[in-house]
This record gives sequence, C-alpha cells and structure tokens, in this order.
Amino acid sequence: MGRLLDFAGGCVRVLARGNRAYRAWVALLLAMIGTGALAYAHQARLGLIATHMRDQVSWAFYVGNFTFLVGVAAAAVLLVIPAYVYDWKPLKEVVILGELLAISAIVMCLLFILVDMGRPERFLHLAPLLGTPHWPASLLTWDALVLNLYLAVNVAVAAHILYRAWRGRPYDRRVVVPLVLFSIPMAVSTHTVTAFLYSGMAARPYWNASILAPRFLASAFCSGPAVLLVLFQVLRRTTGLEIKDEAISKVAELMAYAMFVNLFLLGAEVFKEYYSGTEHLLYTQYFWSGIGRHRALVPFAWTGLACSLAAFLLFLVPRTRHHPVTLNLGCALIFAGVYIEKGMGLVIPGMTPDTLGEIYEYRPTLTEWLVATGIFGVGFLVFTALVKLAVPILSGRLRASGTAAGAPPALAPGAAP
Repeated sequence: MGRLLDFAGGCVRVLARGNRAYRAWVALLLAMIGTGALAYAHQARLGLIATHMRDQVSWAFYVGNFTFLVGVAAAAVLLVIPAYVYDWKPLKEVVILGELLAISAIVMCLLFILVDMGRPERFLHLAPLLGTPHWPASLLTWDALVLNLYLAVNVAVAAHILYRAWRGRPYDRRVVVPLVLFSIPMAVSTHTVTAFLYSGMAARPYWNASILAPRFLASAFCSGPAVLLVLFQVLRRTTGLEIKDEAISKVAELMAYAMFVNLFLLGAEVFKEYYSGTEHLLYTQYFWSGIGRHRALVPFAWTGLACSLAAFLLFLVPRTRHHPVTLNLGCALIFAGVYIEKGMGLVIPGMTPDTLGEIYEYRPTLTEWLVATGIFGVGFLVFTALVKLAVPILSGRLRASGTAAGAPPALAPGAAP
C-alpha cells in the first residue's frame, strides 16, 4: 500500500508540473468541460426537448459520436496484433499508447450514452445486481458488457506496465500477454456488437444489412490509428520517447489496406441499393442525393467520400505515405471522412424518412454541440494525463525512490525475478 501511495503521489506531482503550453492546453480543456457541464445542466433541466431530437429522429448527434468513438477505441488492435501475435518489436514499444487511446475513447463513449439518456439514472438498469439487464437477450446489455470489459482490460494492462516501469522492473508476461491477447477479440466485439445494435433493427432498412459489422471494423482500423500516427510524431519531437520510423510506416500501410476494404464495402452497399431500386432506396437516396427539397446531408455525404478517397490515395502511394506533410494530411482526411460516415452519415439517414414516411430534417442544436465539446474535453484531458504519465515513466525519467533512473525495462518482455 505504501508503494501504491508513493506511485499515486508521483503521478500527481507529474501532472501538476508542466510548461506554459501544457498549462494552456489543460486550461482550454477545463474550459471545454465547464462549458459542456453548463450545457448539460440546461439539457437536464429542460429535458431532451433542448436538443433537436424528436420522435422521428430519436438517435442523432450523441449516438453518432458514440458510434465513431467505439471505432477509435478499437484502434489498439492494429498495434496489438503485429506487436504480440507476430512479435514485431517496433510496434511493441508503442502499443501502450494505443491502449491509452482506447481508455480515453471508451470514457467518451460512455459519457455520450449517458447524456443521450433523458433519465441518466436508468443506466443502472444495465448494471448486474443493481438493475434488470435482461441478459443475454438484450443487445444493449451486451454492448455495455463488452465496452466496460474492454475498458477494464486496457486499464489493467496499462496500469501494470507503468507501475512496474516506475519500480524499474519489466512487466510480467504471465499478466500482460494473456490480457493483451484477450483484448483483441474484445476490441473486435465492441464494434461488432455496436453494429449488431443497428443491423438487428428490421424496421430500419438502411441499417438492416449483414455487411454493416465488417464496415464498422474496417473504418475503425482507419480512424483510431490516424490519431496515433499524429501522436507518435508529436511525442518523438517533444519527448525522449523513441518511436521508430518503421512503426509509423507499418501503421500507415495497414491503414491503407483497411481504407480500401472500407471503401469497397461502402461501394457494394450503395450499388445494391441503387441497382435493386426498391422502396428501401429512399434512405440511401436521402443521404447521397436528397429527397426533393430535403438535402441537408448531401454536402456531408460527398465531403466525407472525397476525404476518404483522397486519404486512401495518399496512404496507398509509398512516397506520400512516408512524407510527414502528406502523411498528416491523410490522417486529417481519414479522420474527417470516417467521422462523417459513421456519425451523421449513419445515424440520421437510418431514421429519415421515419417508419411512417415523414421526413424530419435534423440538425444539432447549440446545446448538443456544447455538450459534445465538454465530453471531448474530458476525453482529451484523460488522454493528456495518461500520456504525460506514461512518457516519463517509459523513458526512465520517473522512478520510485531508491531506484536508479535510466533506460526503462518496462517494454522488455520477461517475468519479474
């Protein structure tokens, strides 16, 4: 217990220190969180009528962000599989950063679901013993289970590695390797179960497709790694953490393959809808070309497709994939393209027209934008804190008292003596 308290105290001291840029960044995030909290207080006081969600469109901006962030959380798999299944050392050295990103993304996922519920205390109905989760029949219960379990696995792995590194000792393979390997099916299941939530609704033809789960996974292996690639470059320039060029190149190459699969599946779905020309085409038509004067999402549809295609071409060509400028441009484009595709482009067309044929043009209110800003502020703050702790520990600058500083053995495989 004394060592744990010492470790916690050291973490607090690291988080409390920082240069002017760090303090300004944290102040900005705290301002975002405060703004979001005030907006959510307004929503809680008035109810969900403060949003633009209505009976016709009851899932909207919040659920769209949740769906996108589930994919970001699954991004750690793109590092875990090459690192631990194929024992590729350049990625094994940075795989913990993917786990830290997964922790932050899942925190935001859970918060978006919480603010989307008109009565947030109903969240307890999904809790074992406290509520009546109706497991295993309810897909919502499955989604809550896999998300929280995936969060627990990533927290356990990251905490073990960082604590052992702080003590100047290698991680214990008997603890880390089984948990890391278990995180692979858990990451896949988080996005798969989320896709099943959509595709299992027979009354929503836009979602009722077996191809939805593979599309979710393919897009997830693009959006999350885009964040990691930018983070790798920032950390390599600003800290002593060594991140090899091979690690960045391999992640970018894998993203190119994933984006090709994502675009291919999207094209197959669009072809099926337009070529068959059934009454279910209305939902796809609303997104891509509009229905009459209802064209609110058409600019988003083509902008998202243009971003995804441009990003795919940038990552496909080795020269542009390896150049820092085009690499970062591709990351921004791929993030924007997938955000549109799995946010507004997935949720809103699935509910427009509604089951009675009415078209309700949904647009997020200022309240929704501000609440989302606060949630992203929480996620960025969690990620910032985790990375600020991880970098000095893994680089050997932060150690337990009485332990010699130096090169860390934390990422070297081996059981503790």
